[in-house]
Amino acid sequence: MSLPLSGYRSNNMPDVALFTRDLRVADNPVLVASGEGAIPLFVADPLTESLSRSPNRMAYLSESLVALDRALGDLGSSLVYRRGDWLSEIQQVVKECNADRIHVARDVSQFAQARIASLRRNLDIPVIAHSSITAVNLTALSPASASYYQRFTPYFNRWISAPRRCVLPAPSSLRHHGLEQHAITPTLLDGTSPHRELGGEARARARFGTWLPHSKSYGSSREVLAVAGTSRISAALHFGEISALEVVQAAEEYGADAFVRQIAWRDFNHQLLFHRPDLASKDLRPDTFQAALDHVSVDAWKWGRTGYPVVDAGMRQLRATGWMHNRSRMLTASFLTKHLLQDWRIGARWFQTWLTDGDVANNQLGWQWVAGTGVDTNPWRMFNPTLQSRRYDPTGSYIRTWVPELADASVHQIHDPSSSLRDSVAYPARIVEHSDAVARFKNRKRRTYA
Repeated sequence: MSLPLSGYRSNNMPDVALFTRDLRVADNPVLVASGEGAIPLFVADPLTESLSRSPNRMAYLSESLVALDRALGDLGSSLVYRRGDWLSEIQQVVKECNADRIHVARDVSQFAQARIASLRRNLDIPVIAHSSITAVNLTALSPASASYYQRFTPYFNRWISAPRRCVLPAPSSLRHHGLEQHAITPTLLDGTSPHRELGGEARARARFGTWLPHSKSYGSSREVLAVAGTSRISAALHFGEISALEVVQAAEEYGADAFVRQIAWRDFNHQLLFHRPDLASKDLRPDTFQAALDHVSVDAWKWGRTGYPVVDAGMRQLRATGWMHNRSRMLTASFLTKHLLQDWRIGARWFQTWLTDGDVANNQLGWQWVAGTGVDTNPWRMFNPTLQSRRYDPTGSYIRTWVPELADASVHQIHDPSSSLRDSVAYPARIVEHSDAVARFKNRKRRTYA
């Protein structure tokens, strides 16, 4: 069932289309609702950039904004780009164009929700928040006894048949606003990943379009580390270069049920953070166990020197590409939190530093799931890296790509290098033995949950 877009009107009153995490012209409720006289606005706030401090995301954002400006130009308009305090710059643009309303995408983080609230407090024109970053409206689903879901399966059972808005075509044309143009110059930080993906709506749509015919085999191929079985659109979804709703609709047409379920997981995490923004730093199920910070082990984990090839491959892939295979994300996160008994927030911050798709809802709640303090019903789940390596990288191709010192290892040895092989290729010894880690994890102070 599709729902019509509310709030649309086609008149000459100028409305501001405030872009945040919806950097696209196709299926953009904010842009459509603003009408043909839309004032497309993006404010680069130094405070927001300082909170990110992610070279990969800042570079990707820059490319995405340039592409958005070009796409708006093709429609007859252009992006009003301003740099400075977010609220002050918006107030100034509203004054310059005598705007009638502001349209913006509803977001989930505490920071994003506070910014929209500040607009409503400080502006005397309506601020309309649209469902734009998820496939199903964030507030559309709730269990009978609570305002939000804490378990995925009952959420998914409702989500799969929930009403959705219509997928919207890009506007056929826009009137040029005539406002002063500022050059798009977002802050770029040193240290971007050498093999990161480039931003832009057209690139995102091309990547997804190329992969879509293979989406039906996603259920069987997505776990194989060395196979390009995943869509690689996580960054595009984070920046809103392609809408989650359009992705779901296209995947359903191909019968890609397993992939659709993953988008539902994304929606689930977003609705959870929307209702509980404190979960960006706090546990859903608080854990009383406090481990001492082990700088040496954490550094070995960060730089891919743990002595477990599949773990090290994932961590090196992260720094080289700004992306990591989802199975690797789970393995490396489990290793930090359960083999090394380190706080998940350490890993979440490291991932946020490097991931181009550093989405707060997916990253933080994913880390809690692995650490056993989130929505996972089995908090004692612990992965065996060697068995996982043999199962999901049976030929060792993934390891050989990202741990080149093991490129000549046999299929048998690459998952569990012998002492002689480690010595000959200068690959580090294990920082902890799996059996010891299992015993320590099971015998440590038992978890108690609120």
